[in-house]
Amino acid sequence: MTSTRADRHPEHGDGTVPEPELSESGSNVTTFSLDGRELIAEELAGPESLTFIVVHGFGLGRSAYIEIAHGLTAAGRVIALDLPGFGEAPEPARTPTMEELGDLVAAFVSDRALDNVVLIGHSMGTQIVAEAVARHPGSAVTAAVLVAPTTDSGARGLLRQTLRLARDIVAAHPLTFYRGAAEYLKAGPHLMRKARATVVHRPEATYPRMEIPVLVLRGANDHVVPKKWSEKVLALLPDGALTELPGRGHAALIVRPEASVIRIEQFLLERKLR
Repeated sequence: MTSTRADRHPEHGDGTVPEPELSESGSNVTTFSLDGRELIAEELAGPESLTFIVVHGFGLGRSAYIEIAHGLTAAGRVIALDLPGFGEAPEPARTPTMEELGDLVAAFVSDRALDNVVLIGHSMGTQIVAEAVARHPGSAVTAAVLVAPTTDSGARGLLRQTLRLARDIVAAHPLTFYRGAAEYLKAGPHLMRKARATVVHRPEATYPRMEIPVLVLRGANDHVVPKKWSEKVLALLPDGALTELPGRGHAALIVRPEASVIRIEQFLLERKLR
Protein backbone atom coordinates (compact mmCIF):
# COMPACT_ATOMS: atom_id res chain seq x y z
CA MET A 1 0.00 0.00 0.00
CA THR A 2 1.25 3.47 -0.84
CA SER A 3 2.02 5.38 2.34
CA THR A 4 0.08 8.53 3.05
CA ARG A 5 1.60 11.95 3.33
CA ALA A 6 1.08 11.92 7.10
CA ASP A 7 3.05 8.67 7.32
CA ARG A 8 6.07 10.20 5.58
CA HIS A 9 5.96 13.79 6.82
CA PRO A 10 4.83 14.28 10.44
CA GLU A 11 3.26 17.61 11.30
CA HIS A 12 5.09 20.46 12.98
CA GLY A 13 4.11 21.31 16.54
CA ASP A 14 1.92 24.15 15.30
CA GLY A 15 -0.16 21.76 13.20
CA THR A 16 1.25 22.81 9.84
CA VAL A 17 2.68 20.21 7.49
CA PRO A 18 6.20 20.49 6.07
CA GLU A 19 6.51 20.92 2.32
CA PRO A 20 6.76 17.49 0.65
CA GLU A 21 9.54 16.55 -1.73
CA LEU A 22 8.67 14.45 -4.74
CA SER A 23 12.29 13.29 -4.94
CA GLU A 24 12.01 10.14 -2.88
CA SER A 25 13.74 6.79 -3.25
CA GLY A 26 13.00 5.18 -6.57
CA SER A 27 12.41 8.42 -8.46
CA ASN A 28 14.53 9.63 -11.35
CA VAL A 29 14.96 13.31 -12.22
CA THR A 30 15.91 14.43 -15.73
CA THR A 31 15.64 17.54 -17.89
CA PHE A 32 14.39 18.17 -21.42
CA SER A 33 14.83 21.27 -23.58
CA LEU A 34 13.21 22.56 -26.74
CA ASP A 35 13.82 25.97 -28.34
CA GLY A 36 15.48 27.31 -25.20
CA ARG A 37 12.70 26.15 -22.87
CA GLU A 38 13.63 23.55 -20.28
CA LEU A 39 11.37 21.34 -18.21
CA ILE A 40 12.22 19.04 -15.34
CA ALA A 41 10.73 15.55 -15.27
CA GLU A 42 10.60 13.30 -12.23
CA GLU A 43 9.65 9.67 -12.75
CA LEU A 44 8.19 7.34 -10.14
CA ALA A 45 8.36 3.64 -10.88
CA GLY A 46 5.22 1.70 -11.74
CA PRO A 47 3.97 -0.80 -14.35
CA GLU A 48 5.52 0.27 -17.65
CA SER A 49 2.48 -0.70 -19.71
CA LEU A 50 1.01 2.72 -18.87
CA THR A 51 2.62 6.12 -18.29
CA PHE A 52 0.93 9.03 -16.54
CA ILE A 53 2.35 12.51 -17.10
CA VAL A 54 1.17 15.11 -14.57
CA VAL A 55 1.14 18.73 -15.79
CA HIS A 56 0.82 21.21 -12.94
CA GLY A 57 -1.36 24.27 -12.54
CA PHE A 58 -0.45 27.95 -12.56
CA GLY A 59 2.22 29.01 -10.08
CA LEU A 60 2.85 25.44 -8.96
CA GLY A 61 5.36 22.71 -9.70
CA ARG A 62 5.70 18.96 -9.45
CA SER A 63 6.22 18.89 -5.67
CA ALA A 64 2.61 19.98 -5.10
CA TYR A 65 1.36 16.75 -6.68
CA ILE A 66 3.15 14.19 -4.54
CA GLU A 67 0.01 12.37 -3.36
CA ILE A 68 -1.57 11.98 -6.80
CA ALA A 69 1.78 10.86 -8.22
CA HIS A 70 2.20 8.12 -5.65
CA GLY A 71 -1.45 7.17 -5.84
CA LEU A 72 -1.20 6.45 -9.57
CA THR A 73 1.92 4.25 -9.38
CA ALA A 74 -0.21 1.15 -8.78
CA ALA A 75 -1.57 1.56 -12.33
CA GLY A 76 1.52 2.83 -14.18
CA ARG A 77 4.73 4.78 -13.96
CA VAL A 78 4.23 8.46 -13.24
CA ILE A 79 6.20 11.41 -14.58
CA ALA A 80 5.58 14.76 -12.90
CA LEU A 81 6.78 17.90 -14.65
CA ASP A 82 8.10 21.32 -13.74
CA LEU A 83 7.31 23.52 -16.73
CA PRO A 84 9.69 26.35 -17.73
CA GLY A 85 9.73 29.05 -15.06
CA PHE A 86 7.83 26.96 -12.49
CA GLY A 87 9.01 24.72 -9.69
CA GLU A 88 12.72 24.12 -10.19
CA ALA A 89 12.74 24.66 -13.96
CA PRO A 90 14.73 27.71 -15.14
CA GLU A 91 12.96 30.84 -16.33
CA PRO A 92 12.87 31.05 -20.14
CA ALA A 93 13.94 34.22 -21.94
CA ARG A 94 10.35 34.75 -23.10
CA THR A 95 7.10 33.59 -21.52
CA PRO A 96 5.77 30.69 -23.64
CA THR A 97 2.20 30.51 -24.88
CA MET A 98 -0.04 27.59 -23.98
CA GLU A 99 0.46 26.29 -27.52
CA GLU A 100 4.24 26.38 -27.15
CA LEU A 101 4.07 24.59 -23.81
CA GLY A 102 1.84 21.97 -25.42
CA ASP A 103 4.48 21.49 -28.11
CA LEU A 104 7.13 21.10 -25.40
CA VAL A 105 5.17 18.38 -23.59
CA ALA A 106 4.47 16.57 -26.86
CA ALA A 107 8.15 16.72 -27.82
CA PHE A 108 9.08 15.30 -24.41
CA VAL A 109 6.73 12.35 -24.96
CA SER A 110 8.25 11.74 -28.39
CA ASP A 111 11.84 12.10 -27.18
CA ARG A 112 11.30 9.53 -24.41
CA ALA A 113 9.72 7.09 -26.88
CA LEU A 114 6.87 6.58 -24.43
CA ASP A 115 3.88 4.41 -25.24
CA ASN A 116 0.28 4.38 -23.95
CA VAL A 117 0.56 7.80 -22.29
CA VAL A 118 -2.18 9.45 -20.23
CA LEU A 119 -1.71 13.21 -19.90
CA ILE A 120 -3.17 14.63 -16.67
CA GLY A 121 -3.47 18.40 -16.47
CA HIS A 122 -4.62 20.51 -13.55
CA SER A 123 -6.00 24.04 -13.98
CA MET A 124 -3.53 25.80 -16.34
CA GLY A 125 -2.10 22.34 -17.04
CA THR A 126 -5.37 21.38 -18.75
CA GLN A 127 -4.81 24.10 -21.35
CA ILE A 128 -1.34 22.73 -22.06
CA VAL A 129 -2.56 19.13 -22.22
CA ALA A 130 -5.31 20.15 -24.64
CA GLU A 131 -2.80 21.82 -26.95
CA ALA A 132 -0.37 18.88 -26.76
CA VAL A 133 -3.13 16.48 -27.83
CA ALA A 134 -4.79 18.67 -30.46
CA ARG A 135 -1.58 19.88 -32.11
CA HIS A 136 0.06 16.45 -32.21
CA PRO A 137 -2.52 13.86 -33.26
CA GLY A 138 -1.30 10.32 -33.68
CA SER A 139 1.20 10.60 -30.82
CA ALA A 140 1.63 8.04 -28.05
CA VAL A 141 -0.97 9.86 -25.93
CA THR A 142 -4.01 7.57 -25.71
CA ALA A 143 -6.11 9.49 -23.15
CA ALA A 144 -6.19 12.78 -21.28
CA VAL A 145 -7.57 13.98 -17.95
CA LEU A 146 -8.57 17.62 -17.49
CA VAL A 147 -8.90 18.46 -13.79
CA ALA A 148 -10.48 21.85 -13.06
CA PRO A 149 -10.12 23.06 -16.68
CA THR A 150 -9.43 26.77 -17.17
CA THR A 151 -10.07 29.39 -18.42
CA ASP A 152 -13.85 29.86 -18.29
CA SER A 153 -14.78 31.71 -21.46
CA GLY A 154 -17.46 33.63 -19.56
CA ALA A 155 -15.02 35.09 -17.04
CA ARG A 156 -11.76 35.88 -18.75
CA GLY A 157 -9.50 38.52 -17.31
CA LEU A 158 -6.90 38.48 -14.57
CA LEU A 159 -9.04 40.23 -11.98
CA ARG A 160 -12.03 37.89 -12.26
CA GLN A 161 -9.84 34.80 -12.25
CA THR A 162 -7.84 36.07 -9.26
CA LEU A 163 -10.98 36.79 -7.26
CA ARG A 164 -12.37 33.34 -8.02
CA LEU A 165 -9.10 31.69 -7.00
CA ALA A 166 -8.93 33.72 -3.79
CA ARG A 167 -12.44 32.61 -2.88
CA ASP A 168 -11.54 28.98 -3.53
CA ILE A 169 -8.35 29.19 -1.42
CA VAL A 170 -10.20 30.76 1.52
CA ALA A 171 -12.70 27.90 1.48
CA ALA A 172 -10.11 25.19 0.93
CA HIS A 173 -7.84 23.08 3.12
CA PRO A 174 -4.93 25.05 4.70
CA LEU A 175 -2.54 22.79 2.80
CA THR A 176 -3.66 24.44 -0.43
CA PHE A 177 -2.52 27.85 0.78
CA TYR A 178 0.71 26.47 2.25
CA ARG A 179 1.83 24.73 -0.92
CA GLY A 180 0.57 27.46 -3.22
CA ALA A 181 2.43 30.23 -1.40
CA ALA A 182 5.70 28.29 -1.44
CA GLU A 183 5.41 27.46 -5.14
CA TYR A 184 4.37 30.98 -6.17
CA LEU A 185 7.56 32.29 -4.57
CA LYS A 186 9.56 29.84 -6.68
CA ALA A 187 7.79 31.02 -9.83
CA GLY A 188 9.65 34.30 -9.63
CA PRO A 189 8.96 37.89 -10.68
CA HIS A 190 7.17 37.15 -13.95
CA LEU A 191 3.90 35.78 -12.59
CA MET A 192 1.80 38.51 -14.19
CA ARG A 193 2.97 37.85 -17.73
CA LYS A 194 2.62 34.09 -17.13
CA ALA A 195 -0.92 34.68 -15.92
CA ARG A 196 -1.72 36.71 -19.02
CA ALA A 197 -0.58 33.79 -21.18
CA THR A 198 -3.25 31.63 -19.57
CA VAL A 199 -6.17 34.06 -19.86
CA VAL A 200 -5.56 35.00 -23.49
CA HIS A 201 -5.63 31.33 -24.49
CA ARG A 202 -8.91 30.03 -25.97
CA PRO A 203 -9.16 26.36 -25.00
CA GLU A 204 -12.72 26.12 -26.33
CA ALA A 205 -11.22 26.30 -29.84
CA THR A 206 -8.91 23.40 -29.00
CA TYR A 207 -11.23 20.89 -27.30
CA PRO A 208 -13.00 19.80 -30.52
CA ARG A 209 -9.62 18.69 -31.90
CA MET A 210 -8.82 16.35 -28.99
CA GLU A 211 -9.47 13.12 -30.86
CA ILE A 212 -8.85 10.78 -27.91
CA PRO A 213 -10.88 9.83 -24.80
CA VAL A 214 -10.88 12.72 -22.32
CA LEU A 215 -12.03 12.69 -18.71
CA VAL A 216 -13.08 16.02 -17.18
CA LEU A 217 -12.91 16.19 -13.38
CA ARG A 218 -14.41 19.05 -11.39
CA GLY A 219 -14.58 19.52 -7.64
CA ALA A 220 -18.19 20.23 -6.71
CA ASN A 221 -16.97 23.14 -4.56
CA ASP A 222 -14.66 24.63 -7.21
CA HIS A 223 -15.16 28.41 -7.32
CA VAL A 224 -12.74 28.85 -10.23
CA VAL A 225 -14.38 26.39 -12.62
CA PRO A 226 -18.20 26.69 -12.63
CA LYS A 227 -20.29 23.63 -13.40
CA LYS A 228 -21.70 25.35 -16.49
CA TRP A 229 -18.19 25.78 -17.92
CA SER A 230 -17.20 22.15 -17.25
CA GLU A 231 -20.37 21.06 -19.04
CA LYS A 232 -19.42 23.25 -22.00
CA VAL A 233 -15.98 21.65 -22.06
CA LEU A 234 -17.63 18.21 -22.15
CA ALA A 235 -19.93 19.23 -24.99
CA LEU A 236 -16.97 20.36 -27.10
CA LEU A 237 -14.99 17.14 -26.70
CA PRO A 238 -15.42 14.42 -29.36
CA ASP A 239 -15.12 11.64 -26.75
CA GLY A 240 -15.47 12.95 -23.23
CA ALA A 241 -16.82 12.10 -19.79
CA LEU A 242 -17.47 14.42 -16.85
CA THR A 243 -17.30 13.61 -13.14
CA GLU A 244 -17.92 15.94 -10.22
CA LEU A 245 -16.04 15.14 -7.03
CA PRO A 246 -18.09 15.88 -3.88
CA GLY A 247 -16.39 17.92 -1.19
CA ARG A 248 -13.50 18.96 -3.44
CA GLY A 249 -12.53 22.41 -4.68
CA HIS A 250 -10.13 23.67 -7.32
CA ALA A 251 -7.26 21.75 -5.72
CA ALA A 252 -8.94 18.35 -6.18
CA LEU A 253 -5.72 16.92 -7.62
CA ILE A 254 -3.61 18.20 -4.74
CA VAL A 255 -5.57 17.84 -1.51
CA ARG A 256 -7.11 14.43 -0.77
CA PRO A 257 -6.72 13.21 -4.37
CA GLU A 258 -7.86 9.64 -3.67
CA ALA A 259 -11.21 10.21 -5.41
CA SER A 260 -9.39 11.53 -8.47
CA VAL A 261 -7.16 8.45 -8.60
CA ILE A 262 -10.15 6.11 -8.38
CA ARG A 263 -12.09 7.92 -11.11
CA ILE A 264 -9.09 8.09 -13.44
CA GLU A 265 -8.54 4.35 -13.10
CA GLN A 266 -12.24 3.67 -13.68
CA PHE A 267 -12.22 5.82 -16.79
CA LEU A 268 -9.25 3.96 -18.25
CA LEU A 269 -10.94 0.63 -17.56
CA GLU A 270 -14.17 1.84 -19.19
CA ARG A 271 -12.22 2.85 -22.29
CA LYS A 272 -10.22 -0.43 -22.19
CA LEU A 273 -6.94 1.47 -21.89
CA ARG A 274 -5.61 -0.63 -19.01
